[in-house]
Amino acid sequence: MNVIFVGRQSGRVKQFDLRHPVVVAVALAVVLVVVGGAFSVGMSLGSRQGNDGVNRMGQLGRWSTAILQQQAQIEQVRRTFQEKVNALAMQVGQMDASVIRLDALGRRLTHMANIDDGEFNFGAPPPQGGEGDSPGQPAEIPSLSAMVDRIQGELASREQQLGVLENLIMTRELNKQVYPAGSPVKTGWISSYFGDRSDPFTGFTEFHKGLDIAAPEGTHVDAVGAGLVTWAGPRSGYGNMVEINHGNGLATRYCHNEKLLVRVGDLVHKGEEIALLGSTGRSTGPHLHFEVLKNGAAVNPLPYVGAMR
Repeated sequence: MNVIFVGRQSGRVKQFDLRHPVVVAVALAVVLVVVGGAFSVGMSLGSRQGNDGVNRMGQLGRWSTAILQQQAQIEQVRRTFQEKVNALAMQVGQMDASVIRLDALGRRLTHMANIDDGEFNFGAPPPQGGEGDSPGQPAEIPSLSAMVDRIQGELASREQQLGVLENLIMTRELNKQVYPAGSPVKTGWISSYFGDRSDPFTGFTEFHKGLDIAAPEGTHVDAVGAGLVTWAGPRSGYGNMVEINHGNGLATRYCHNEKLLVRVGDLVHKGEEIALLGSTGRSTGPHLHFEVLKNGAAVNPLPYVGAMR
């Protein structure tokens, strides 16, 4: 097969034989170049697509690993949070129990102190109030933290009430113990009262500063109130005397005793035995001369002693 080419300007005619070996070789060479180029381009594209696929698969693998790690961390946080919530709930229960015990103790102490329930009402929250001008925030579902804060506030209120009640009871009990009250001897009778009288030795009028309580010698003499012994020994006219300071400006004297059972500096309790009755000093017979001093001045002991025959 021949191919004829005619030039446009020169008009020359050229003829090529397609079966000629040179033509065939050139054609084969062109075909090989085209095929090779196409193969090379295909291989390059395939290689790029393969690398992109590998890279994408690696990225997906890393993302999956990261997601699994995050899920594990979230689960650990959830378990830790749940443990804390459980512990907090247990703490709330214990605090509630403490409030109940404090309320019971408060009611019992209020009853023991003979105090009006309205003054220390442990069954109700402490009174509160406010201006009420601001609408404030709407109420929300209470959380455990809010419950803890509420119960802690109740505990603080109960502790404050119990502290005041304890101080009140202690003050009352202390005043009851130190305040002179009652007779210094369990048996006996008043042989001479407080005030003006005739002196048993001279017959002249004198002011008697105490009560004379006649009783058998050796009768127990008791402190009428708790206090500090400031005198224990002989004293002119009084014989063997014990003086007790009860605080608040009050003191008592126990005179003419046969024997003293306390010493200066001793702390004595109400009703404690301090001496044995006798007739020492300026005395006509066994009796106890009992005085009550208020701010250093003798006062009538009869209101402190109470009724005696």
